[in-house]
Amino acid sequence: MAAASEPHASPFSAAELEFLAEDEMIEIVPNLRMDPLNFISGDFGPFRPQIATQVPLWLAVALKKRGKCTIRAPEWMSVDKLAQVLESERDSEKFQPLPFHYVEISRLLFDYAREDIPDIYMVRSLIEDIKDVRFHKIGTGLEIISKERTYALRLKNLSAMEANIVRPFITRALETFYKLSSSEMIQDSDHVPNRQAQPTNRGPRLLEYLLLLIFSGN
Repeated sequence: MAAASEPHASPFSAAELEFLAEDEMIEIVPNLRMDPLNFISGDFGPFRPQIATQVPLWLAVALKKRGKCTIRAPEWMSVDKLAQVLESERDSEKFQPLPFHYVEISRLLFDYAREDIPDIYMVRSLIEDIKDVRFHKIGTGLEIISKERTYALRLKNLSAMEANIVRPFITRALETFYKLSSSEMIQDSDHVPNRQAQPTNRGPRLLEYLLLLIFSGN
């Protein structure tokens, strides 16, 4: 396995994240009459024509592929809601709350239920803009590393995709920062044995290195 040979490899592929997202509940409107379906994960139904019901996303997609239902886009996928999120993302340093699998859910709906999503092109554009703003925040958020010794970094409200992409690189960057800081303190101690080692201000140069390390993928 890649994760075993490369300790900093991303632990989940895009397909695996999508698989996990398929357990999220979503509302459908069936066009058939059917008794409840019994699965290990739970019982869903009964299904009655034109009566909305909640099912896992994987089941909604399966029924949609067979023309047995329409899928109602989640409330957060409306143009108004997404526009508000985008504005808040741009105006605040904090990450705005979104479903943990918002990227995977939207991708699945774009692929299999595009006709069920009002203003789909605007919705798609807004989600892409939100992703871009949030990734910019992830990069600029590392500026705290340039101001003080930092061995952990908390980024609240990251989505599954965002956390999955940046976690291995941030981990490696912080480890590198720790090693560089430790090496420098040892060298300072060797040169000035009678004085306590003092860290020098390597913030801007180190930050450039960290950002390069994170976004280069090397």
